[in-house]
Amino acid sequence: MLNGDGALRSEAFDTGDEILSSPVFGAGLPAEAEHHLREAALTYHLGEVAEQHLFEARRVAPTHVAVLIGLYRFYFYKNRLEDTLEIAKTCLTRAAIDNSLPLDWREVRKGDADFGNYEAVMPRFFMFVLKGYAYLQLRLGEYEEGREAAQKLLELDPTDKVGATLLLSVLAGMEAEDVD
Repeated sequence: MLNGDGALRSEAFDTGDEILSSPVFGAGLPAEAEHHLREAALTYHLGEVAEQHLFEARRVAPTHVAVLIGLYRFYFYKNRLEDTLEIAKTCLTRAAIDNSLPLDWREVRKGDADFGNYEAVMPRFFMFVLKGYAYLQLRLGEYEEGREAAQKLLELDPTDKVGATLLLSVLAGMEAEDVD
């Protein structure tokens, strides 16, 4: 799952069929792809080698969420934000498909999934991916796109379990600095 800075975070998980069988957490990942993800983690310090393992994992399981998350994390921590954004867009599409949502996040509505239920793994994944997307847009200077994505998060979950208001307050601060 994505945390407040757009990176992935680990969580303590309750035991539950939906959580344990969710592709977000590796269910259905082919052994060869899992091997390449492990090798990428072990060779992270050798950027090109790690990236090649990630490419191999993606060749084996091109749409598996675990592979996409691996690529996202790699690019994010290597500060390759444009590449991270491309993977975030792919993750948004994957999350939309997995949740039976419109492919354009702007068309998603509050009642389309159980966004307010933090235990609903796949809707929560969509929310965290959208948050990462918003964050990356802000980091890349695309303030209006980032604002729209953060506002969409609040529309989908007005209780703000994902923390979209933090993104909006950071953006407000950035805009205030630009005025000064």
